[in-house]
Amino acid sequence: MTDLNTIVIDEADQALKAKHRAMWASGDYPTLAHDLIWSLGPRVVEAVDVRAGERVIDIAAGSGNAAIPAAKRGADVVATDLTPELFGDGHRRAQDAGAELEWRPADAEALPFGEDEFDVAISTVGVMFAPHHERSAGEIIRVVRPGGRIGLISWTPQGFIGQLFAALKPFNAPLPPGAQPAPLWGDEAHVRELFGDRVTDVRAVRESVRFDRFATGEEFRAYFASHYGPTIAVYNRNADDPAAVAAIDEALRGLGDRAIERDGVIDSEFLLFTATVR
Repeated sequence: MTDLNTIVIDEADQALKAKHRAMWASGDYPTLAHDLIWSLGPRVVEAVDVRAGERVIDIAAGSGNAAIPAAKRGADVVATDLTPELFGDGHRRAQDAGAELEWRPADAEALPFGEDEFDVAISTVGVMFAPHHERSAGEIIRVVRPGGRIGLISWTPQGFIGQLFAALKPFNAPLPPGAQPAPLWGDEAHVRELFGDRVTDVRAVRESVRFDRFATGEEFRAYFASHYGPTIAVYNRNADDPAAVAAIDEALRGLGDRAIERDGVIDSEFLLFTATVR
């Protein structure tokens, strides 16, 4: 009975990961990352002070907005992601930047590396989307040597992208058993609990990144509906229900309009979490 249960869980996980890979491969996430959040990569690299000669893993690296600046500092960088379809853009940007690094498909919850293999682990709004948070945190601890450093940037629940996920929740599929909402990684208490006493020198600060390319909520809605995998997935799930699609349109348009009317731009809050492995 135990073996059968294990097989069922494994198959369910495989199906979930396949769904996540397809979601992030849809749209045009590399362009969105370059347009809106490219600055987050250098920010996390600076926060953990990546140094020449260090071995660095970027988990859920996407198209490399953190991996590339880490490599430019002279580090030996491995950029990993569940969705290797994102690597093509990263290859081109790395070449343009004169950066050399390795690109490797990998699941954040089952990294294909040995214990204590890295000096630094970084992730910018990436590892937060792996569904089983304890597994991902455990893998980070496993592959980073004692005394090594961790640097993570995650959207906060109350920030703009956190509000985006809250707006989409009524139209989305329920989370599968054992999965947790991605924005919890942006909650300091949650991340401290995930790592517990396995880390020291913990520092958690809230900062924000500015999306200044949208003049209206409709511009924001249209861009995220065509570029951002999680938004595209929700539209696809409700495609046969015109009323639901209209409600999604209105929810996203209103979210953008409120932010722009309040601040003139969209500021999205994130949590920058750094720590040292014991």
